[in-house]
Amino acid sequence: MTPLLFVLGVPLLGGLVLALLGHRAYARDINVAFSLLTFLASCVLTAQVMDHGPQLVWHQQFYIDPLNVFLVTLTAFVGLTTAIFSRPYMRIEQDHGKMTPPRMRLYHSMYQLFSFTMLLGFTTNNLGIIWVAMEAATLTTVLLVSVYRTSASLEAAWKYFILCGVGIAQALFGTILLYMAAEKVLGPEHATLLWTSLNEIKGQLDPTIVSLAFVFLLIGYGTKIGLVPLHSWLPDAHAEGPTPVSAVLSGLLLNVAMYAVLRCKVLTDGALDSNMAGQLMMGFGLLSVVVAAFFLSRQKDVKRMFSYSSIEHMGLITFAFGMGGPLANFAGLLHMTVHSLVKSAIFFTVGHATQKAGTQVMSEIRGLIKVNPTVGWGLMLGVMAILGMPPFGVFASEFLILTTAMREQPWAALFLFLALGVAFASILIRVLPMVFGDTSLKPLAHPPALIPVFVHLALALVLGLYIPPYLNGWYVQAASMLGG
Repeated sequence: MTPLLFVLGVPLLGGLVLALLGHRAYARDINVAFSLLTFLASCVLTAQVMDHGPQLVWHQQFYIDPLNVFLVTLTAFVGLTTAIFSRPYMRIEQDHGKMTPPRMRLYHSMYQLFSFTMLLGFTTNNLGIIWVAMEAATLTTVLLVSVYRTSASLEAAWKYFILCGVGIAQALFGTILLYMAAEKVLGPEHATLLWTSLNEIKGQLDPTIVSLAFVFLLIGYGTKIGLVPLHSWLPDAHAEGPTPVSAVLSGLLLNVAMYAVLRCKVLTDGALDSNMAGQLMMGFGLLSVVVAAFFLSRQKDVKRMFSYSSIEHMGLITFAFGMGGPLANFAGLLHMTVHSLVKSAIFFTVGHATQKAGTQVMSEIRGLIKVNPTVGWGLMLGVMAILGMPPFGVFASEFLILTTAMREQPWAALFLFLALGVAFASILIRVLPMVFGDTSLKPLAHPPALIPVFVHLALALVLGLYIPPYLNGWYVQAASMLGG
């Protein structure tokens, strides 16, 4: 029996079970248990693929290869650590009256279904099912963002639903165009949306149709990535939803949309003689980095600030994949990994900090190092990591991206350096008073459970110093598959 059955079946079953039991006191433990089982199944699947090569299963509707198998494991791992973090966090939210038993049931069931939709998007071989998975992820996260039922959270959820709904409609049109291109080659009886089949005939696809399809797909899935100017839903969704939702949105959902774009880019590069897809990605990516960096300097809400940081980093990843080539693709994959780890860790610490202060306004959060050293140092180390300070992994990936840009796209390197410098100053100048400033708040009676924070930061540190051969092999294989 393939481990993929458990990777997809466990969170789906978890969503159904928690739809019945999610309001119980032990539901938090059930949520962690299902997340743990999903992670263990993903580890078995990863080992199997790395030992025996890519897998086509279930009538070729699912395809696992080095490009997606480690992203599956990363998703399951961050899903597990976020579930662990959410146990004490959501209990405190319930004690404060923000979460009622029905809302807890909705939160826990949608959390598992959200994990299922992301893993489905990563593992399916059918571009149509990828679209369905992204649409289902949108619906589940709308319910998660609005779970507090405040006017602000409902407005953010509605904005998220409308903007991402429009974006995903563009992706649907692009998917239909890809099917049309396949039909011209294979005929109406054999036309398909299976990525492996399209990859075999990509050189025969009509370049005009494929180029138009990629434009719609990039706009559609780019909305989910948060690329400028399609980004405006992301800061609101982060600011108004529960902090665990912010962690998985920033650390995981954006990766799924990026993965969909990469699969489509491989087909487009094979059908065209030009680097049109890469140039579009570089343009959107660079614009996102620059705009997000300057928006960072205007933020007062801590979760909104780090949501703009996510836009900046996803823009940098998009730019790297747009440049293409083994080194830039390697750097993009490494940056996806470390960004997921570090940004989710930051949101964990921010969640406890805002709970203690009773506000998300940065000017009213002071002296975290005195209130609780674990939270203070966790936030400070996370910020240093996400800003690209050595020896964390973000420094390594950004160094590779910038040096590659200086060699291949020197016109863009100056803008990247300027934007990263502005982002560095904007975040650091706001976080330092939050951590080291004077405060009248009393220290926490009991330290919060922040083991996931330091596990994430430790992994990001290791990836900055030494990439294990097993993981390096995946990066190299996946980077070569992306071409460019």
